[in-house]
Amino acid sequence: MASEDNDVSKGKLFIVSTPIGNLEDITLRALRVLKDAQVIAAENREHTRKLCSHYDIRTPITAYNSYNKRFKGLQLIEKVKSGVNIALVSDAGTPCLSDPGSKLVQEALEENITVVPVPGASAALAALSVSGLRTDRFVFVGFLSNKRGRRRKELKKLQAELKTIIFFESPHRLIKMLEDMNDILGDRNIALGKEITKVYENFIRGPISEVLSFVKSDVIRGEYTIVVEGLRDDER
Repeated sequence: MASEDNDVSKGKLFIVSTPIGNLEDITLRALRVLKDAQVIAAENREHTRKLCSHYDIRTPITAYNSYNKRFKGLQLIEKVKSGVNIALVSDAGTPCLSDPGSKLVQEALEENITVVPVPGASAALAALSVSGLRTDRFVFVGFLSNKRGRRRKELKKLQAELKTIIFFESPHRLIKMLEDMNDILGDRNIALGKEITKVYENFIRGPISEVLSFVKSDVIRGEYTIVVEGLRDDER
């Protein structure tokens, strides 16, 4: 069992949730932490700079992403150990869910650094809350493989899952993903969230086959969250 150390000479790593689209979806605490931190570690500096500019946050921003995480993580950890408070943000929503932030958290905990969650917006929970599907038990999967053969194998492993399943998907793979889901999981009920909290927010609910027909006739753009019904009693 490991516990965080309360050495006051060390800084802290704050995991700060940011808006997933609508800039009003940020907490007062998150704004304070971003302003008070000595460094903001961002997945995309330009994206985060727009948020900071909107709220007049002048904290220096450094890049931490999947391309530089191996060496940049070590640099950030050393800064925290020297007394610097760092706020980690992703492109949108809650960090460490389907993004490289989870590695930084692991490295921080290995060094007994205090990691502080600053909760807020989450596309997965936002979509689940309005899906109309079971919400008491669910599993978050995120993005499946971009290779179709591997993606189908991953879906087959979820065939017997009783809990509601939450996926992320990009626009250029959406139709193939829905086709594979329909083929492997069956024509289950789903809720497809598009551009959540943004101007063109839209939710489509119904059997996969019906949602797929609608999507094929719609403009496909932006990020998608797919909430899928778990295995029904009559399918067991």
